[in-house]
Amino acid sequence: QGAENRWLGAWANKQQAIVMNIQRQPGANIIATADSVRQMLPTLTQSLPKSVEVKLLADRTTNIRASVTDTQFELMLAIALVVMIIYLFLRNVPATIIPAVAVPLSLVGTFAVMVFFDFSINNLTLMALTIATGFVVDDAIVVIENISRYIEKGEKPLAAALKGAGEIGFTIISLTFSLIAVLIPLLFMGDIVGRLFREFAITLAVAILISAVVSLTLTPMMCARMLSHESLRKQNRFSRASERFFERVIASYGRGLKRVLNHPWLTLGVAFATLALTVLLWMLIPKGFFPVQDNSIIQGTLQAPQSASFASMAERQQRVADVILKDPAVESLTSFVGVDGTNASLNSARLQIHLKPLDERDDRIQPVIARLQQAVANVPGVALYLQPTQDLTIDTQVSRTQYQFTLQGNSLEALSTWVPTLMDKLATLPALSDVSSDWQDQGLVAYVNVDRDSASRLGISMSDVDNALYNAFGQRLISTIYTQANQYRVVLEHDTRTTPGISGLDTVRLTSADGGIVPLSAIAKVEQRHGPMSINHLDQFPSTTISFNVTDGYSLEQAVNAILDAEKTLEFPADITTSFQGSTLAFQSALGNTIWLILASVVAMYIVLGVLYESFIHPITILSTLPTAGVGALLALMLAGSELDVIAIIGIILLIGIVKKNAIMMIDFALAAEREQGLSPYDAIYQACLLRFRPILMTTLAALLGALPLMLSTGVGAELRRPLGIGMVGGLLVSQVLTLFTTPVIYLLFDRLSHYTRARFSRKTEEA
Repeated sequence: QGAENRWLGAWANKQQAIVMNIQRQPGANIIATADSVRQMLPTLTQSLPKSVEVKLLADRTTNIRASVTDTQFELMLAIALVVMIIYLFLRNVPATIIPAVAVPLSLVGTFAVMVFFDFSINNLTLMALTIATGFVVDDAIVVIENISRYIEKGEKPLAAALKGAGEIGFTIISLTFSLIAVLIPLLFMGDIVGRLFREFAITLAVAILISAVVSLTLTPMMCARMLSHESLRKQNRFSRASERFFERVIASYGRGLKRVLNHPWLTLGVAFATLALTVLLWMLIPKGFFPVQDNSIIQGTLQAPQSASFASMAERQQRVADVILKDPAVESLTSFVGVDGTNASLNSARLQIHLKPLDERDDRIQPVIARLQQAVANVPGVALYLQPTQDLTIDTQVSRTQYQFTLQGNSLEALSTWVPTLMDKLATLPALSDVSSDWQDQGLVAYVNVDRDSASRLGISMSDVDNALYNAFGQRLISTIYTQANQYRVVLEHDTRTTPGISGLDTVRLTSADGGIVPLSAIAKVEQRHGPMSINHLDQFPSTTISFNVTDGYSLEQAVNAILDAEKTLEFPADITTSFQGSTLAFQSALGNTIWLILASVVAMYIVLGVLYESFIHPITILSTLPTAGVGALLALMLAGSELDVIAIIGIILLIGIVKKNAIMMIDFALAAEREQGLSPYDAIYQACLLRFRPILMTTLAALLGALPLMLSTGVGAELRRPLGIGMVGGLLVSQVLTLFTTPVIYLLFDRLSHYTRARFSRKTEEA
């Protein structure tokens, strides 16, 4: 389906090749499709002559299979780490099994919804499922920890399950709906980025929602059946040692919390400093679009002088291919020469380089690209542009390098004037490398100027001249020779071996009216001029696409700003317009919408929390924890040398939903202690912090360990997943330390503010 044949032409060894691209049907499994092709090849090879060889070159499904396998391993590793941390805290096998059951149940339920929405297992959905392993156990952990606390006090398992689940039910609902509220802006993101991450957001939201249902139904039932006072009290040496360790940690936290509560304004200053540092880091961190992946496939464009012929281009392509195949990291190479739907001129050729699997080569893809370009630089008369293929790409046209910038004019003369000027300027910018343009106006054109008076005297019309030229150089089909087994097409063509180039026109002959033979040179003068090789249009106006790569050590944001500054310096006339295309245009849109996306997530969560708590103050207290997540994520990304790209922003948005869990668990228990036990706000929040310290630590570590395999991933396509893991791990580490101390202080300050506001309002009402 969708097969496309492209002839390579005659190589130096006189061999010819056809490369066929196969496109799967919509909804078909791409890996199963590739396997069916592999199974078909042996049968096909047997039916072909021995002179024909069939090969699988640059099969992307091999990399897709490896990427899926690596992500599945990371998913299983995340599940194992989460179960391990549960056992470390609960130190009881039945108590560990109960929340661990929530993981497969939530994932299986998510698979059912994915089938309903016609989602597939891909990079985005697998990334969402890996992150979900740290989320789906949070609710179950909170429930079982609360139920275990009542069982340890001596209550029967059934009564403890009913009491603990009822007490924690509102907290679970708050945690779930506030976390889903964070994902709502992702569901309604515009542009192509929103379309890409809709599957991610829906998959994660469904997993979280199913886990909440499991935690409020199955988890209490299993606690009532599987837990008992004796099983919880039964401890071995490891259990007793870990229990003493946790008791010492909680005691140390209690002493530190008292000191912090006695210095509220100092702690509040730390919170404001964290907010200021978050804003500063946001401004300083380099920003990008999508991380560059190593998928073992490199797309290349070979550029020769504009006067190069097809035969010359094929020969140069063969020399370049020989050099590339000598590299130890290269497994195979597919090359295309000639004009087709994506290659508009003869002096350009395309390459597709298939590298060896990642575990079989020493270098990743960027050092390999640099090495190949350095090797091909020794081949005279060609320039090689390389870029790695990506799983997530939104470019609509094939360019020589990764990012695109379009120059558009009202006339060809305007472009001829300003394109070289802009190219010279961009070549001097340190943030840009491999700057190239598809504007080619120096092609050789043979201009045949016919003397119409001389031609008319000889009885030769312009159609006679046109037919003679087409017979010589147009490959006119004049006959077909039929044999018993085959048929051969006879093509009329002028022999240019003895008279190559423009001199070949001197041997063209025409027939006059009286039957005489007249050379073309007798009635026409042939001039050699320069002309455009091809003319591209954008919105019906002539345009050229300038493509570039970003230099190592620079970000896409810096490259875009450098281009905009260069454009201002050149002061283009009014008839010249510029615009970014493809990934660069989407990056500009995503960068402008990022702040609004995060603000929308915060507003959505505030509305949900305000409805749940029926308060304007408590949601603000919960949301005060968010800057701690931002500063940790940004610091981790900067230390790891990563850019703030779309994947990292998704991680920060998820952090907003995770970090506020700590505050929700503290505030819920503090409010309950004030209502039911009559404690003062100070005593209530202090008691809530100590009681909730263990589940807060458990849920945070579960989410952290769920993201840890993504941060440490090194397999195929790991570059796409790593920023998400780095941002989440860094944000959770910093926020865990800060929110345990800043949230109680902010809770007390807002409590005093609310009391002061109510007292003043009551006094004004009495006076009125």
